[in-house]
Amino acid sequence: MRADARKNYDQLLTTAREVFAEQGADASLRDIARKAEVGLGTLYRHFPTREALLEALLRSSFEALADRARALESARDPDDALVTWLREIIAFTHAHRGVIAPMMGAIEDPESALHTSCVGLRAAGASLLARAQRDGHARADLDGSELFDLIAALAWLREQPSHAPRADRLLNVIASAILTRRMA
Repeated sequence: MRADARKNYDQLLTTAREVFAEQGADASLRDIARKAEVGLGTLYRHFPTREALLEALLRSSFEALADRARALESARDPDDALVTWLREIIAFTHAHRGVIAPMMGAIEDPESALHTSCVGLRAAGASLLARAQRDGHARADLDGSELFDLIAALAWLREQPSHAPRADRLLNVIASAILTRRMA
């Protein structure tokens, strides 16, 4: 990549991170380009879709969450490992306002730029769940896709100001429904 193109790319990512933090994942791409002091065409040359921009912004965080799940797989207590990871991924989605809807759409759309990262994240959670199930700590009738759906529901709930105060309690209720040795 040419030096000027790299500068624009980096500036777009920095600006998008700021704008998405302020306005959420559905913020105007035109505003991002304007604040980055580049043309809209430059933004679209680097990021042809909103999902491509989100993927570039979130890739390293998704990889870190997947790595964290892999590290938790060796934890002594599989149910605590699963709940720890659930809390961390829900906190992540809460910190990245509005990202849950594109993630849920992308996981079902192999053409989405976010698809591979989201599938990897779901697989990491499914692996933690499978370990807890093998050890008899989690109900056997739940799969990784359903776990990801529960994460999305709890993350969405946390984004709603009138419901956010109940989000932690509801995570505990969900955890007790998933795990065989935990009470809400």
